[in-house]
Amino acid sequence: MAPLRVRNQLVTVYGGSGFVGRHVVRALARRGYRIRVAVRRPELAGFLRPLGAVGQIHAVQTNLRHGESVRKAAEGADAIVNLVAILHESGRQRFDAIHVAGAEAIASAAQDLGIARLAHVSAIGADAGSDSIYARTKAQGEAAIVRHVPEAVIMRPSIVFGPEDHFFNRFAAMARLSPALPLIGGGHTRFQPVFVGDLAQAIAMAVDGETNPGTIYEIGGPQIRSFRELMEIMLAEIDRKRLLVSVPWPIARLMAAFLQFLPTPLLTPDQVRQLARDNVVSDEAAIEGRTLQGLGIAPHAMASVLPTYLPRYRRFGQYTRPGAEHPGT
Repeated sequence: MAPLRVRNQLVTVYGGSGFVGRHVVRALARRGYRIRVAVRRPELAGFLRPLGAVGQIHAVQTNLRHGESVRKAAEGADAIVNLVAILHESGRQRFDAIHVAGAEAIASAAQDLGIARLAHVSAIGADAGSDSIYARTKAQGEAAIVRHVPEAVIMRPSIVFGPEDHFFNRFAAMARLSPALPLIGGGHTRFQPVFVGDLAQAIAMAVDGETNPGTIYEIGGPQIRSFRELMEIMLAEIDRKRLLVSVPWPIARLMAAFLQFLPTPLLTPDQVRQLARDNVVSDEAAIEGRTLQGLGIAPHAMASVLPTYLPRYRRFGQYTRPGAEHPGT
C-alpha cells in the first residue's frame, strides 16, 4: 500500500518491536515517515521492514540504561515515540528502571537535541499516589517526560487488544487447558478495551502534530465492560464453556504471592492492586475531548476485531463455526 502522505522526516520509536510498536510503525510508514526502531535486540526486529518501503524502516540497538545509546538513537530525528514498558518485574527489568529512569533518559535526549515532538505511551490509572508500583511508576514516568519536554503528548490507554495482545490471547490459551478461569474480586472491575490500530492512529496523529501539545489523552474503546463480561465475550468467541470462579481479594493476594515466581507470572501482587480500580476513560477527558473521539477517530468495537484472531483457540480450529459439531464426532 502506498503511503498516505509523503514526508522526509525521521521518527525514532523506542520499543517499536513490541505488540503496540509494530502497529505504530505500520501507521507511521503509511504516512511516509522514515522510521528508526530503537530496541535491545535489533536482530529480532527484522519482521518490521516489510511494513514499509525498502530502506524506510531500520532497527538500531538501544539500552535504556545506557544514556549514550538512547541519545544516539534520537540523533537526527524529527519526532520521538516512547513505547517501552513492562507488565511485571523480572530480573533487571524493574518498573523504576523502565517506566521512570528509561522515560527520563529518552526525554532528556529529546531536550538536549531540541526535539519537541514526543509521544509517550503511559496507561489509564497512572497515579503518583497509587498503591500499585506499576501505576505509580507510570505517573512518575509521565512527570519525567513533561519535566524535560513540556510539549510532549501523553497517551493513556486502557487494555489494548489485537492479534498479538497479552490479554484475550492469554486467557483464551488458559481456557484451552483449564476447566475454570478466575475472576479476581468477583470480576467487577471495569475496563474500556481499545483496538491497537486505533491507539496507533492516535500516536501517529501526535507525531503529525495534530494533537494538542502538552496534553494527556485517555484512550479507550467504544464499550465499557466488567472483567467477567470480557471473559464471557472471549469464551463465546472461542466456543468453549468454562467455569468463571469468583476469587475474593484476600485469596487473590495469597495466590499472587506464589504465582509471581513463575517464569511468566500468571498473577502478581501488584496486578491484584491494579485490579482494585476501574480502568476506563474519565468523564473529564471525555468532556474536554482528550479521547479517540475527540481526535476524530471512530474506535473499533471488540465484535469487529476479536473474530479475526480468537477463533484459532476453538476446539476444532479456526474454521469451525461456534456451536458446530466436528465432522468426526
